[in-house]
Amino acid sequence: MSDVLSQHEIDALLSGLSTGEMDGEQLKKEESERKVRSYDFKRALRFSKEQLRGLSRIHENFARILTTALSGQLRSFVDINVASVDQVPYDEFIRSIPKMTLLNVFEAPPLEGRLLMEVNPHVGYAMLDRLLGGQGQSMNKVEKLTEIETKLLSSFMQMILESFQNAWESVLSIETIGSEIEVNPQFLQMVSPNETVVVISLTTTIGETSGMINLCLPHMVLEEILPKLTTHYWMQTKVKERNQQEVEHLNEWLMQGNVSLQAILGTSSITIEELLHMERGDILMLKQHIHDPLEVHVGSRKKFTAQPGRKRSHMAVQILEKIEEGEEQHE
Repeated sequence: MSDVLSQHEIDALLSGLSTGEMDGEQLKKEESERKVRSYDFKRALRFSKEQLRGLSRIHENFARILTTALSGQLRSFVDINVASVDQVPYDEFIRSIPKMTLLNVFEAPPLEGRLLMEVNPHVGYAMLDRLLGGQGQSMNKVEKLTEIETKLLSSFMQMILESFQNAWESVLSIETIGSEIEVNPQFLQMVSPNETVVVISLTTTIGETSGMINLCLPHMVLEEILPKLTTHYWMQTKVKERNQQEVEHLNEWLMQGNVSLQAILGTSSITIEELLHMERGDILMLKQHIHDPLEVHVGSRKKFTAQPGRKRSHMAVQILEKIEEGEEQHE
């Protein structure tokens, strides 16, 4: 029995407590006395919640990549989202999908073992109809696939696998290798019936047709990379080694850049009326003492202090010191 109550059960429980039909203290007592919990060994939980969240992140990225790929290929509205990520026995997954559907068993070296992708026939035929110039309407005649239809659907399966491969790049570099399309899941025995598998269900909409794409990932295939599916691994930052040639090239381009350099002799404030009546020979009083160093601005930032002077026949300034980052704010 599930530990999660439905909304109807919650409402009934609250109603019973408010009307006095149920005693809260009695419920607490019964809960404290219950020390034995049933455990189904056929539904062994081999994946932690953190690992399931890691798989969910990977396949959310897969859904985005596949949406873009199919939209460009079909020239139609495509929307793909992760609906659920669950761990179930392999036998339960096989019994949950249609008796006649589109199945693609594939390998993903260096992972050892086989994985399974199930595409609802309505989605598969909507893609096929759109590719052949139709409106993207679906039909289910999966048991009567022609050679041409099988070939075209195989190309779509390969496109989906390429998106799957790209989505996994952030965790592991894999190479997806697909096989022929199968239609009857009852004759497909990849692992033992009690083997725990992760099932990622994707809601897929193509035009006006909707259906599911399911990915079945056995625990025995993912076992070696499970540590990479934790938050600790995802939060690690890999420091990329700098290419010395790239650094030199970047410095070369930076040195060719032009910046404005200004030596500020001083500032003053006057009124508009005083400005309008200024004439040749008028004197402005600057807020700068004659013995104080000048400010040198690079762009809009104050970077140096300097003293005025001459070099040969030109006016010049001599840099006295560099103003470090943050010193300007404390002045």
